[in-house]
Amino acid sequence: MYNMEENDDTILERMPDEALCDLAASGNRMAEETLVIRYNRLVRTCSRPFFLVGGDSEDLTQEGMVGLIKAVREYDAAKEASFRTFAERCIRSRLYSVLRASAREKHIPLNQSVSLDTPCFDSNSYTSGTNNLAQRDPEDELIDREHTAALLSGVRKQLSELEAKILGYYLDGLSCREIAETVGRSPKSVDNAVQRIRRKVAQHILSGDFSKS
Repeated sequence: MYNMEENDDTILERMPDEALCDLAASGNRMAEETLVIRYNRLVRTCSRPFFLVGGDSEDLTQEGMVGLIKAVREYDAAKEASFRTFAERCIRSRLYSVLRASAREKHIPLNQSVSLDTPCFDSNSYTSGTNNLAQRDPEDELIDREHTAALLSGVRKQLSELEAKILGYYLDGLSCREIAETVGRSPKSVDNAVQRIRRKVAQHILSGDFSKS
């Protein structure tokens, strides 16, 4: 179906995830790299919420990439519904493991971790202890949506109109440069806004006020 003697990069870019996984499993590193590039934004989307509540951005992104590569190498189309679903599960599982270890050692703010999924901020989780940072049960996720909705409601009240826009784009995985182009500001201005948002999220979590009023 695919003539790999043609321009390999072009052919690989057109191939579906599952076909690329098959090639990667057979030792094709270009296929693996294509999937990593394709899902780079998913890694950012999964890791950024935890950066906002105290994690290190670069460390989380790197750990998310470890989870993505694990997904590429272990995906089995006969067992999994889709590669994207499997990849997201692997990425989040890796992040939860790292966060759990970090919270034990030094990152106290991560004892109250928030998962703000994008783009609609549903299917989220809020936990009040490090032991709950392990892989989540779907029922727990449903229950925790109320906590996250309350948190977001409070934080949004503290954001300017620009900050609210930037938060949405940031959690959707856009780079600072992409956000800057979208909102008509400099990348530095966007980065400063993200830092302000991060401080406001941390203050809101530490205040313990999750009222929706």
